[in-house]
Amino acid sequence: MENKKSLFFLSSVEVPGTGLSVRIPTVGEILEDEQHYYSLISSMTATPFQYMVQLDDMGIDFSTVTDYQLFMMLFPSLVREDTRILFGDADLSDLRMYRNNENGAFLLHSEKSDVTIDELTYHWIAEQIRKINGLQKENRRPGNQEAKEFRIALERKKQRRNANKPFEPYLEKLVVALVNRSEFKYNFEQASHLTIYQFNQSLEQIRTSINFDNTMIGVYAGTVDTSKIKDKSCLSWLPVTKR
Repeated sequence: MENKKSLFFLSSVEVPGTGLSVRIPTVGEILEDEQHYYSLISSMTATPFQYMVQLDDMGIDFSTVTDYQLFMMLFPSLVREDTRILFGDADLSDLRMYRNNENGAFLLHSEKSDVTIDELTYHWIAEQIRKINGLQKENRRPGNQEAKEFRIALERKKQRRNANKPFEPYLEKLVVALVNRSEFKYNFEQASHLTIYQFNQSLEQIRTSINFDNTMIGVYAGTVDTSKIKDKSCLSWLPVTKR
């Protein structure tokens, strides 16, 4: 189940065999309610490592839970949200959990729309959302029980510290930063019409160019020895392409 089409000029990606599509919203659409959008995609791509505290509060060892099992736990609250920015007009509210009698696996199915989301489909959707939004999968695992308990305590303290902090715009700040750089060829209005995938690709290219420029300044000044650089990608402003 692979998407071979470039995401660059698409506004949505069809989920094979389901009738669903994952939307690639514009920057302007996301900025209308940035907090809602990032909360939505975070829930869709969440890993047990990111929910270690909540799972621990439920008496569940997060290292024994799969991404799909976590998704099934989060889905009932997820579908109560407005998911149009992510799935368009698709009605996900009547998706119900069923058990496949053939293999015992759990899946989501809608009798009305005949949409089915199984584990393979979920992983495909989550991966597309990560690609579209430039997200990295957080799948770290603690080395032992002591490391696990320490990490949970640390994360619990962090969440308590941030509990009452207001939401800080992320995308809005990136737009402001890029519009005010000469490398970014768009004004605020034009940037709002870019898809989030196009915007993220532009951001990554500008980061690569800035890193290259800074490295070359160091090389010419004699403060950077290229023979000691492990990651040679910083010696080019072009992205590394694998063929």
